[in-house]
Amino acid sequence: MTANVDTRLAPRQRLARGLKYSTVGPVDVTRGVVGLTADTVSATAAGLRKRYESGKLRRQIAAAAATVAALPEVLQEAAAAPQPKRRRRRLVIAGVAVAVLAGGAVTFSILRRSARPEPSPLPPSVEVSPKP
Repeated sequence: MTANVDTRLAPRQRLARGLKYSTVGPVDVTRGVVGLTADTVSATAAGLRKRYESGKLRRQIAAAAATVAALPEVLQEAAAAPQPKRRRRRLVIAGVAVAVLAGGAVTFSILRRSARPEPSPLPPSVEVSPKP
């Protein structure tokens, strides 16, 4: 793989290349994800700016402020209502997180083992110590 300095990769291309090649993979995956995140944040900020300038966002902010003003009453009503079982949901989320981490560890272990060549049980085909 040759590196061409003149060609700049887009974040999506960098992410794809990072997932494809194992030698520069972690660096390219990280740079690709950071680039995609930066592009997303930039596009979101531009969209918010356009919506604010059009007045739509101002109305939404005013509605959100009214909702926040009514928040203490809503919280008192919610505190009086019976609470659902949240412990089960937390346990399920924790179980899924543990399963994902375990799956990643197993995948990493399998890929790491497959990258290492196994030693050959056969004797070398060339004489190890050459004769003068």
